[in-house]
Amino acid sequence: MWRSEDDALRIELPMELVDSLCSLELTNVVNAQLHTNEPDFPLSLTDRAVTQTLRVREKEGKQDHFLRIGVKGGGCSGLEYVLRLDTKRTPHDMQKDFAGLTVIVDAKSAVYLAGTTLDFTGDLLGGGYKFENPNAQRSCGCGTSFTPR
Repeated sequence: MWRSEDDALRIELPMELVDSLCSLELTNVVNAQLHTNEPDFPLSLTDRAVTQTLRVREKEGKQDHFLRIGVKGGGCSGLEYVLRLDTKRTPHDMQKDFAGLTVIVDAKSAVYLAGTTLDFTGDLLGGGYKFENPNAQRSCGCGTSFTPR
């Protein structure tokens, strides 16, 4: 149970409720920051990244899927990029269409991805999707994870 420190008011709440309220408040703060003055989508994709993703989506027979881009804890640098074809949306998702490809970013990931460009290179060595993230203090050697500033 959580108890307030204020002697004038003593409230006891189950910890699960406190955790939920804290999570909700964080989400509200993030959403307020993201939706102030209707800012642009947090990241951009190069034509090469869009073209390659459309090819993959068609090859896998997933034309009804969108591209989900996000971050999660993990990797060798602290946060790991998430890049997958998906069909499930959440209430806090942001969306933008890029030449026929719908891209979804969740509100929490948007904070870490603001200003990022996703590119695709066909280089034989080190080719593939590349994130250029101005919020990364450092990245791992393979480019799949980063340490935020």
